[in-house]
Amino acid sequence: MTYLLLFWEFFKTGLFAVGGGLATIPFLMDMAEKYPWFTTAELSNMIAVSESTPGPIGINMATYVGFTTAGPLGSVIATTALVLPSLVIIMIIAGFLNKFRENALVKDTFYVLRPAVIGMLFVSLTSMISPLLVNFAGTSILEVFNIKALLLFAVLLFGILKFKKHPIVYIAIGAVVGIIFKF
Repeated sequence: MTYLLLFWEFFKTGLFAVGGGLATIPFLMDMAEKYPWFTTAELSNMIAVSESTPGPIGINMATYVGFTTAGPLGSVIATTALVLPSLVIIMIIAGFLNKFRENALVKDTFYVLRPAVIGMLFVSLTSMISPLLVNFAGTSILEVFNIKALLLFAVLLFGILKFKKHPIVYIAIGAVVGIIFKF
């Protein structure tokens, strides 16, 4: 039953998460509320691991959830289910692409999808950042904001803007600082 649920949830995610891997985050948040596979707190760790490993973030997250939920077979099922809708749709579109390439309705549809994608990415971004930097259960101003995380964010952002090194450098620095200071 778990395999079937994994397939169904990730198939829906692959079908409706337009805009790339970060657009899957709202769907994953919904899964965290519906099923005992992972918590919303674990979702932040899952995103961090998926972002820092090679490959598309959506596929990495599907593999991660599938593996933690149902082992190696679960990871294959979740990943396949996430990719399957795109694969089928692309194959269908490729067959008709030349016929509809200049169709005004097709152009308008893709134009209308852009704001929706931006909105989904914005929701994903705010839902990821706020639990990491702010603790709304805090009683004092120092407990509300995660000062260590805010400082690390500011330093890394400054480094990105000032030195323009490869992103892996900042991922490694963030990982080392996080391990040393235990957050």
